Amino acid sequence: MFQFCRYLKTLRLSPVSATIDGNPQVFAMLTTLWPDIIIQRCLVHIQRQGLSWCRRNPKRANARHLRELFLAVTDIGSRDDRDSFLNEWKHWENRFGKDIANQPGKGWVFSDLKRARSMLFNALPDMFHYLDNQSIPKSTNCLESYFSRLKMHYRQHRGLSPEKRINYFNWFFLLSKK
Repeated sequence: MFQFCRYLKTLRLSPVSATIDGNPQVFAMLTTLWPDIIIQRCLVHIQRQGLSWCRRNPKRANARHLRELFLAVTDIGSRDDRDSFLNEWKHWENRFGKDIANQPGKGWVFSDLKRARSMLFNALPDMFHYLDNQSIPKSTNCLESYFSRLKMHYRQHRGLSPEKRINYFNWFFLLSKK
């Protein structure tokens, strides 16, 4: 990925923003190559990961409240929604967050709760750029849908030689533009 992006930079490509799933290596690569790039965290990835760490039916009150916050992430469509979400987050953090951060992790459920809190805390600075610039997507769903079709078609042709694979991808991208 770094080689590909470095090649794009040699072509003088200078992206304004990138919506990513939160992978720290991708974040570091993009900000190294383009220091002024706006990084938007994918809200669907934040929600999906947070919900998995909070469990479907959490028994702990702090996990139930945090789960409610994660359920609201993809519904943030305005600055008022953002402000309401941030107020709820601050309320949760004041009530539960500091205690969770200071307790040693004991067991899977509690360590996952700590991960969920930490992930949301670290994602907050890059969660809402799409509200200021409507050309910034708030999720990677469109891109992932495109590549899932590519993978599906490719799997139907698993026996392709390496040379023919390149031709396959070239044709796929050419025909997808139309």
